[in-house]
Amino acid sequence: MKTTFLGLIIIMAAQWSFAQDSATEQEIIQLSKNKWQWMSDKNVDVLSNLFHEKAVFVHMGGSWGTEQELNIIKSGGIWYKKADIHKVSVNIIDHTAILLNRIDLLAVVGGNEVTNPFEVTEVYIKQNGNWKLGSLSFTRLMIRGEE
Repeated sequence: MKTTFLGLIIIMAAQWSFAQDSATEQEIIQLSKNKWQWMSDKNVDVLSNLFHEKAVFVHMGGSWGTEQELNIIKSGGIWYKKADIHKVSVNIIDHTAILLNRIDLLAVVGGNEVTNPFEVTEVYIKQNGNWKLGSLSFTRLMIRGEE
């Protein structure tokens, strides 16, 4: 009887842990979707609360910090017009979430509208109960996201 009860407790704990991870994964996926919309809308007020002050942003043309990324978004230097998301995965490690997006990004860069397929890595860190973006990195792919 004790063995059955202990086994039931272990199964329930595992299910609860999985449910917690699944809820956190969904929270991160939604936060990422919101981020793409805020970037499209050039909503730097909301983004400045999401981006950690020490965050790094890696693009095809270089890498920089939060202040420069916000200035680029605000000025329209890069307008993240629309991200078509084809595939998403999330890994949670303690208070860190690593999200991978396979996207086709329609952007305006230097006045030119371009579409590129990317694998985007987003790293979120939970601080004081809030998720902060610590890194956003674009890797250009040779194939479109749906392939």
